[in-house]
Amino acid sequence: MIEITLRAMRFHALVGILPHERTIPQPIEIDLYVRVAEGEGVVDYRVLHEIAAAVMTSGHIDFLEEIGGRVAEGALAHNPRVRWARVAVRKPHVALAGPLEYVEVAVERNANE
Repeated sequence: MIEITLRAMRFHALVGILPHERTIPQPIEIDLYVRVAEGEGVVDYRVLHEIAAAVMTSGHIDFLEEIGGRVAEGALAHNPRVRWARVAVRKPHVALAGPLEYVEVAVERNANE
């Protein structure tokens, strides 16, 4: 297997369930890891970035889990050689009562699922 990593892709998007999160874009960071089976052809990491960007510009999304799932499924659909995807989605500006660097949600998908 070959592993491709796109780390710390940054976007501004409408993400969250609070009223202001539906109207004010906020920074979101995404890591995408894919495992690729040996074979012919290339898994183009530019297309993997485009998949993440398309999810982030598709409109408001309620939950980080949704972002992770959509990006992982898009990566798996991109090329049959992609056998596994893991997506970590970070939201640095979270309204909590104490100090916090960010919240992160990770989603894994296998091509067999």
